[in-house]
Amino acid sequence: MAIDLVLRRDWNARAPRGSYTQLDSTKGVKVHNTGGRVDPGIVANHSGCVSLVRSIQGSHMDGNGWIDIGYSYVACPHMKVFEGRGLYHLPAANGPGLNAGHYAVLGLVGNAGLVQPPDGVLHAILDAVQHVRDRGRAGNEIKGHRDGYATDCPGEPLYAWVRRGAPRPGGTPPPGPVTPPFPGRLLKYPPVMRGEDVRTWQTQMRKRGWTLSADGAYGPESRDVCRAFQREQGVDDDGIVGPVTWRLAWEAPAA
Repeated sequence: MAIDLVLRRDWNARAPRGSYTQLDSTKGVKVHNTGGRVDPGIVANHSGCVSLVRSIQGSHMDGNGWIDIGYSYVACPHMKVFEGRGLYHLPAANGPGLNAGHYAVLGLVGNAGLVQPPDGVLHAILDAVQHVRDRGRAGNEIKGHRDGYATDCPGEPLYAWVRRGAPRPGGTPPPGPVTPPFPGRLLKYPPVMRGEDVRTWQTQMRKRGWTLSADGAYGPESRDVCRAFQREQGVDDDGIVGPVTWRLAWEAPAA
């Protein structure tokens, strides 16, 4: 299931007050709730979700004195995932000494009002989990905030779901690999291109059995693997990872 991502500009996020601390990888994700009252009306009104996320950011920045909202991502009842601090940025919500271990994902439920997480929230949490696994070097752990920190968060209903293994609503198992969104730039050489989108593609090609380094540099080795893969799939072997080649890297049956 593809993530329905609400970018910071789309929810009119305030700019962070300073630079984020780099986060190279994590064990997985810690799940949170708001700890306060969440108006049940947000289930039928997505604009209420936007207002709540902005309010949480304001509380964290103006009340806690943090540089930004403390969460990596926020999951709402409409199966949408709000971008918080995002990928490779240290969160602030897991507790002192614990933020480097896990991304922080907030489900928009509270200790009053909307307490029981709707299916849309659970789907969105799992979409965020898969996003940080695919693109943010997150491990497989899904834990609650209270795991390792003295708090009631993420509340009994949400924590019970985490303890059950965080299953997809509808009886399906926790998420497996999905196709990450195309990054928006063509991966081609020359010149050598570098970045996490390159590393994401290289890592997936290694999983498919191709021999190449997942070093984040799209050079001649990556181009040659790309061309061989394209010939295998019967598409134009131009050595450029565009949307079609990107999608095939995840969706094409194994040769």
